[in-house]
Parts: sequence; structure tokens; C-alpha cells
Amino acid sequence: MMTYQTPIDDINFILWQVLGAPQQLQALPALAEADDDLLRQVLTEAGKFVDDVVAPLHRSGDEVGCRFDQGQVTTPPGFRDAYQAFWQAGWPALACAPEDGGQGLPGVLEAVLYELLSAANHGWTMAPGLLHGAYECLKHHATEELKAQYLEKIATGEWLATMCLTEPHAGSDLGLARTKATPQADGSYRLSGTKIFISGGEHDLSDNIVHLVLARLPDAPPGPKGLSLFLCPKFYPDGSRSAVVCERIEEKMGLHGSATCVLRFDDATSWMVGEPGRGLNAMFVMMNAARLHVALQGIGLLDAAWQKAHAYAQERRQMRAPGRAKSSLEPSLIIEHPAMRRILDTQRAWIDGGRVLAYTTALELDMAKHHVDAPRRQQAERWCALVTPVLKSAWTAQAFNGASDCLQVFGGHGYVREWGIEQIVRDARVAMIYEGTNEIQAIDLLVRKVLPDGGIALADLLQQLCPTAPDTPADGLTMPAIAPTQMQLESQLQTQVADLSALLPPLASACAQDPELAYWVADDFLRAVALTLLTWAWTRLDHASAALPDAQQARWHAPAAALRHWVLPEFAMRLCIIKARLV
Repeated sequence: MMTYQTPIDDINFILWQVLGAPQQLQALPALAEADDDLLRQVLTEAGKFVDDVVAPLHRSGDEVGCRFDQGQVTTPPGFRDAYQAFWQAGWPALACAPEDGGQGLPGVLEAVLYELLSAANHGWTMAPGLLHGAYECLKHHATEELKAQYLEKIATGEWLATMCLTEPHAGSDLGLARTKATPQADGSYRLSGTKIFISGGEHDLSDNIVHLVLARLPDAPPGPKGLSLFLCPKFYPDGSRSAVVCERIEEKMGLHGSATCVLRFDDATSWMVGEPGRGLNAMFVMMNAARLHVALQGIGLLDAAWQKAHAYAQERRQMRAPGRAKSSLEPSLIIEHPAMRRILDTQRAWIDGGRVLAYTTALELDMAKHHVDAPRRQQAERWCALVTPVLKSAWTAQAFNGASDCLQVFGGHGYVREWGIEQIVRDARVAMIYEGTNEIQAIDLLVRKVLPDGGIALADLLQQLCPTAPDTPADGLTMPAIAPTQMQLESQLQTQVADLSALLPPLASACAQDPELAYWVADDFLRAVALTLLTWAWTRLDHASAALPDAQQARWHAPAAALRHWVLPEFAMRLCIIKARLV
């Protein structure tokens, strides 16, 4: 069974040649020390850790899974040792502030790290996956006393964290949550209620678990505005254990290496994070940080599936490929068959383009956090607000559907456990659901971020995707001029931008007349935006790869062709669906 290998060369090419990441980062005073040598060293060491420590636990984590016994959870063999090595090596602290025990490095490095971790071992990576969001939540909303006790432990990863939102009757509609928080004379609160689907709610990976819990004060109004956020650790500073009980862990389709827990809070002592009734505001800091990482999970899982299918296709022989001499008696490698090449090249088009977009978004988060120019920070925030739901939805859907296509390369062998591809299909499915379902992402994009201003912000962003005049250097999100050999894809991009921009005014007008319309077409709209962004990403890839030696250019030709032939025709279909609803 082929084991995942980190694609460091591809990642370096995108960060350096396609995006010019070091130059962008070094222009920020807070990140000026992140020079080429440091960035390359961090990525190289990250690849080694993932390949040597995390990836080998992938299959055993699925087969053994987490074990539940009388309220305690034991993770699969090797998981705890790997996690202890992970945090002690400083990996969770990459992008956290030095004053909090972090390393103060660019967030884009953390983004790449979590893509690699998710690809290598999605189940294991679920444990540290919420650390950055928990860190940002506490840093911006917790009291100084809580920060002194918990922030550094979260920043370094010595203690892990959870996000306790969902209840048996309240999934996406958090306003229905009924967990209660009763004030105490000493300023603390007692939590009572049950939370479900809590990733890492109980485990043996770290010595403590910090639960961030949405709950309702006694006098709180109904609905989401009545929710507050509370911190409740597994163990208190004096060593005593809190009244948080793990009732069971779920038997899931995938992610067997991650414990998905039902937690019961029995008057558990806790402390408020942020202001009363503004729990969702504090929690969304954590959720928004998680959504880019979920998109990166999709990219990583799709790459892991592609790697397995590509390796198998280069070894397995079946039938004579079309175009091969009839006199040849030896069966062809299945990678010689057009049907298999179409599958593999299509997935790679999504992987490569997804990396460009996800790394761009991570860089824009760095810009939003550190750039000295306020308009540039606002530009970065606008990009992240509009693009993050697209990335989360489109690339997690492609992870599942594309991994299923990669399983097809194996034929019947893909359906059995021996080759490991079926595990990726099972593991990938949940990413379309958690951190806001893909349908909610589409609604968020269209209803909350596009329609309120009539599509002006999105139209402005789309115009940025088109090329500048010749000889104008690339700057941030601006597309550089391209050589004539890339004109076909560039023409496609211009057509998509024009068509999508022209759709915005009539769509906004129609949605103003019909309150249900936006919800009917939100998925189609998000797909159209995703395909436009994907085209932009590939114009960047085409431009950068044209400067490579001929032997290296071939790596990028096949997925670029697959993009044009098999992926981008969907754009016209999505616009037709939307326009049909406007009549």
C-alpha cells in the first residue's frame, strides 16, 4: 500500500514562483525575518515530520480506532507519542505570537503544515486542528486572568482544545442551544447540558483539554443573541477534574482515529469568554479560522487519493490502450488509457489550483493581520471573506467526489481495504458537513456577502483577477501579464469574469423580489465563483510554469488541459441554471 509523500517541490513552486510569497511576507515589518532560507527550512522539516511520524499511523489509526471505556478514551497506538513529539517540536506554535509562547511565523506556513497533516493522517490531525482557532478566540476575547492560565498552553499545543457547539436538537441552528450557565458568587459559572459531535472531547493525547462551550445565561433571550461562551477545562489549575463526562464516542463512517464525543456538563465550573450574549461573536473567530483549514483538508485528502491512484495506474496492466499497435500482446499500463488519464489529470487540476487559492488566502490573512496600510488590510479582509466559503465548499466536495473517482482507477481493488483508497473516501466525507455545511457556505457567500451590496464587492474582486497591462509586476492579488502561449486560458478567465459580473445586477434584483430565490441558487452561484477562481489560479500556474525548463513544464501541461476540457464547461451550466430561475 502506497504511503502519502509530502509534495514539497510542488508547494515550493507555488509559494515561490507562482505567488512570490517570500517577497510579500518580507515587506511586512512583523514578518521581515521570514526570509527564503527560514521558509524553506520550516517547510522541509514539516515534510519530514509528516512523512516520518504522522503518515505511518494512517492505516492503523483507522483499523484500531479510538477505544471508549467508562468515560475515558484511548487513541490508537502511536498517536499520543506522535502528538507529544508534535507540540514539543513547536509545530502548533508556528504562527502564534512570541509573547504567548509562539514563534511569530507567517500563517501561510501553518496553512501548508495542516494541509500536509490532513493528507497524511486526517484522523490524527483532528486533534490539533482547532488549536489555532482556540488561540485566536482566547487572545481576542478572554480575560487577562484566563489568558495567564490557558493561552500559552493552547499556543504551544501542550493542551488541546475543543469547540462545543452542537446539541442533539441544535445542529446548524445554534440559536436552539439549551445548555445552561448559572452564575456563581465568585464570578464563575456552572454549566449544565449535553453537547454532541465534539471532536477530541476526550482522549489521552494531551494532559489537559480546554473546552470552549456555548451556553445560555438564566435571563438570556431566546435565539443566537442569547448565547455566551465559556471556558471549561478537563482539569483545573489545582489538579482537580471538572464535572465534564464523556458519555460515549460515535461509531462513524470514517475518521476512526479521532474520538467524536458526547459530552455531559454536570454543573461544571467554568468562566465566561468575552461578553454576555456575544458568545457567537467570540466563537466565530474560532470557526472562521477553522474553515480555511477545512478547505486545506479537502486539498490534502484529494492529493492523498491522487497519489495512491497515480502510483497504482503506473503499475497495473489491463487490456491494450487505444492507439497502441495491435501487434502488441502485452496489456497496457492503465495510466495509458484515456479514461484513467482523464480522472487523474482532472483531480490534479483541482489540487494545484486549490493550492494557489488556499495559499493566496493564507497570505491575505497575513496581510490583514500585519500590513501597515489600512486599505491593503481591508482588501485582504474582503478577499478572505468572499473566498473562504468558496474554498471550504468547493474543495471539500471535490475531495470526496474526486477521491471516489480515484478509487475508480483501482477497479474492484479500490473497494477493498488492502489499498487504502477507500479510507480516504470515508474520511473525506465529513469535511462537507462540519464547520458549516457546504450548503451553509453557499448561503453565506450569496445571501450575506454578495447580495447586501448588490454584488459590488464581488465584482471588484473579479476585476482584480484579470491581467494588468504588459510589463506590470505582480502585486498581491493582481494577475501579471502572461505570454501568448497562455492566452487560451486567459481568454476563458476574461469570459467567466464578464459573464459572472453581468449576472450580479439581475440576480440581486430578482432576489430582492423573491426571498427564496437566493437559497435555491446559492450552490450553483458558489460553484460558478469557484470555477472562476480556479481559472484564475491556473493562469498564474501557466504563467509561472512557462519559465521552467521544458522537462519541468510537462508536469503542468496535463492538468491544465484537463481543466479546459473537463472542468471549466461546468461554468456555463451553472450560469444556465441560475438564469433559468430568473425568468
